[in-house]
Amino acid sequence: MSEEEEFEIFDAEGRLLGRMPRSRVHAEGHWHKSAHVYLYDDAGRLWMQKRVIDKDICGGLWDYSVGEHLQPGETFLEAAHRGLEEELGVRESALVCLGEPRKGRAEFPELGILDCELQQAFKGVHDGPVTANAAEVEEMRAVTLAELERWVSARPADFTPWFLRDLEVYGIL
Repeated sequence: MSEEEEFEIFDAEGRLLGRMPRSRVHAEGHWHKSAHVYLYDDAGRLWMQKRVIDKDICGGLWDYSVGEHLQPGETFLEAAHRGLEEELGVRESALVCLGEPRKGRAEFPELGILDCELQQAFKGVHDGPVTANAAEVEEMRAVTLAELERWVSARPADFTPWFLRDLEVYGIL
């Protein structure tokens, strides 16, 4: 039996309070950190990832190129690079920060989950292939922003709620 992942937890101002198992962090609504990556190919298409169906939150929905919880002691940028390598097999990508870290909150009462994150988003370009890690990613798709806009308009339920929110927050669409 594998040991449960531990997250650092923070107060609402981002001050470290300690560590806690992932399940308790999500059940009790503690602030924790995550990095999000919008990865584009050299033609300007955004790589989208479909989350594996057995994810604890929003399984089977389309999401950022990479969304990664930070490991204890890790920076947002380190987590973004780790996520790119673990989930997509991308080892080299220059990432640009999309503003200051911000708070994101999503509630899933039917699952007993209150997800409170201190989030940092990044944008990058990768001109090579991506190789989805089947344990994390069901499918990858590169879409133009025009295609994404039509898709989101026609079928918003295909996407995670935080992805839909952040399309506006970061001016992606």
